[in-house]
Amino acid sequence: MAAPVAAEAGVDERGTLRAAFGGLTTRGRSFVAAGLAAALCSYALGQPDLLRVGVLLAALPVLCVLVLHRTRSRVVTARRLTPDRVAAGGEARVHLRVENVGRLPSGLLLLQDRVPYVLGPRPRFVLDRIEPGGRREVTYRVRSEVRGRYPLGPLELRLTDPFGMAELSRSFGASDTMTVLPHVEPLPYVRLGGNADGAGDGVRRGLVAVGDDDIIPRDYRHGDDLRRVHWRSTAHRGALMVRREEQPRRAQCTVLLDTRRTAYLGAGPDTAFERAVSGAASVVRHLADQGYETRLLTGAGQLVPGPGTEVREPAERIGLVMDVLAGAEPEDERPPEAVESVLRSAGGGLVVAFTGALDDGQCAAFARLRPGRGAAVVFVIAGQRAPEAEAAQVAALRGAGWTALPLPPGVPLGQVWQQAAAEQAGQAGERHG
Repeated sequence: MAAPVAAEAGVDERGTLRAAFGGLTTRGRSFVAAGLAAALCSYALGQPDLLRVGVLLAALPVLCVLVLHRTRSRVVTARRLTPDRVAAGGEARVHLRVENVGRLPSGLLLLQDRVPYVLGPRPRFVLDRIEPGGRREVTYRVRSEVRGRYPLGPLELRLTDPFGMAELSRSFGASDTMTVLPHVEPLPYVRLGGNADGAGDGVRRGLVAVGDDDIIPRDYRHGDDLRRVHWRSTAHRGALMVRREEQPRRAQCTVLLDTRRTAYLGAGPDTAFERAVSGAASVVRHLADQGYETRLLTGAGQLVPGPGTEVREPAERIGLVMDVLAGAEPEDERPPEAVESVLRSAGGGLVVAFTGALDDGQCAAFARLRPGRGAAVVFVIAGQRAPEAEAAQVAALRGAGWTALPLPPGVPLGQVWQQAAAEQAGQAGERHG
């Protein structure tokens, strides 16, 4: 998981005095009314002592409002989410810190953090007065069974004075985002086809000699082992250089996710689209663990990681793909040529696709996405159309060279994954036989 993220809410701007006086409670308004009534009675009855009582009654709520108005601008908060990325059904902790940076103690504080309803009820906390320079920390838990990106905040704070004369509310502007990743199903280890075309430093480089003069150095990167420093090149270039180590070629895989809104029925956590997203996440995680260089291609033509994105670690690559899958939503249909051009430019390797319902024209367009070399597997999310129509769709994709299989509701992806490997092995045997 990613490192915890701390977001400082800071100090918000002080509101107007008119708005502050609008925070008088019923008790405070009663005191003001009693003070004014006593002042009028003092004038009518000629009793100066009654005027002093009236001034005291009316001044107390006003003084409380002025103190709260100053205190509210001297309280700062911070929120820390650990972790900020969790799997569906996982739990995260939200830590709130409230600090009084003023010279006066605060009154009674009521905290309420805004969270989406899918994460649970809104957490509320009551804090006693905070001394100058003091702080208080509270923690609550959030969890969701549904993937997505959920905002946390802003934090709402309500302050009251010890006499209950006034109550002022404020809302901090800062917020965090909790990312709930799709459900990942463990898949059995099977061999699927595909070439191993690499890119960048992953491509095997031939070294015709073993001598030190034939080593091809590169610029030093943060984290490189200092024992790999090539001192001759460093002295020649005037910059730190390291030996470029020969690395094995890594197999590539592109996971294609059909995101057309018309391809899926229903809405909610158990719909066909959610099954497709979960399947794509499961394949990405499984193949990355097997050493594949995985990429995600959506129906909108978005390739993750993109061509200009520099990714050095496999965990970073998986994180980028999972973040996109966490926020994936059905989209309007795009021309298939956009996806086809991106798929062609992505290079060869294994292609694993998850698609919804396709009519005849869409099925023909999808069939053309099958790469010219390398293996291609497509899982059709079944259970949305008549069985005859879905069988015809699978047959058409198989006729175009795809290893096509239906993925019915309730059937584990691992079972269909093994079936796909068995069919590919049979096809390979027929070609060699």
